Amino acid sequence: MWQWAPIRDWLSQLITGYWANPLLTAVQVLITMICIILVMAFYTLAERKVIGWIQSRRGPNRVDLLGIPGAAQPFADVFKLIFKEIIVPTDANQFLFRLAPFLALIPALALWAVIPFSPEHVFANVDAGLLYLLAMTSMGVYGIILAGWAANSKYAFLGAMRSAAQIVAYEIAMGFALVGVLMAARSLNIGEIVRSQSGGPLSWYWFWLMPLMFVYFIAGLAETNRAPFDVAEGESEIVAGFHVDYSGMAFALFFIAEYVNMITVSALTVIFFLGGWLSPFQGYLPDDNLLAQPGFFWFGLKTLLPMFTFLWVRATFPRYRYDQIMRLGWKALIPVTLVWLLAEGLMAWFKVGPWKHL
Repeated sequence: MWQWAPIRDWLSQLITGYWANPLLTAVQVLITMICIILVMAFYTLAERKVIGWIQSRRGPNRVDLLGIPGAAQPFADVFKLIFKEIIVPTDANQFLFRLAPFLALIPALALWAVIPFSPEHVFANVDAGLLYLLAMTSMGVYGIILAGWAANSKYAFLGAMRSAAQIVAYEIAMGFALVGVLMAARSLNIGEIVRSQSGGPLSWYWFWLMPLMFVYFIAGLAETNRAPFDVAEGESEIVAGFHVDYSGMAFALFFIAEYVNMITVSALTVIFFLGGWLSPFQGYLPDDNLLAQPGFFWFGLKTLLPMFTFLWVRATFPRYRYDQIMRLGWKALIPVTLVWLLAEGLMAWFKVGPWKHL
């Protein structure tokens, strides 16, 4: 729980002490959700700018904000989607058609309940945080399947089935990669996983678990249906995939869920393999030096690297065929994780790397 003593004291003066803590938690959750949505909005702008830069074009440059060309484009997109009509197909399952976007978005936001922003800042410091993450990431597929089925359209249903098969294939590889992290940290608590990487950049798990880090990030690309794994919404084959019949804010919820999941995968990559909130100068500067102090600054700065990589990959690689995606997931990534788990067992036996202090 975040320790905001002044705010808690102020709330305690207004209401009873029993309700002060839950209300403070609700305020923190609201602020965090607003910040995540704002980051997501400007991430869409960054995507257009970065891909435009890679492809030698300008990107959005018409809607200005504070004199910055194109900076207000996310807000223009929001207003456009708010005022667009939401059309529900006549033969669709009305209830499930409207429910599906929320089933895609809610798990994406719920993941942040156990993600630690700094040593003191985490909503739920639970011992089974890693299991919670796996459970929440598995629930997002229900929104996609229901969206394709409820629309009563063969194109939407085909896109949903392709997405479900892809997510299941890459969830196995992602789960095995996290088993490697669990073996190294010997804890399911997300905060303890970060603390177990103390000692400087060479103590972070990217060095000892590098194949698992690449597998996890590639699986994250596939889980979020991002290029080059975006066959679930391949415009040239199935019009637009599972959300072909969605419009307005109903479509926007799927859009938000995708980008929030990208930010989440980036943050978890940093937590599991790049030391989370730990400073890269730890062990090289005195502990009382400001640059050696752990905190949210380092967590946010590191998260920008995998977020940029998402955009870089989209601008670089062409879309894979579906058989290539399945082959990569089942015949390449899963065997790599199994081999490296065996290598981890040998490192633990000989007390190398993260196991040297056992």
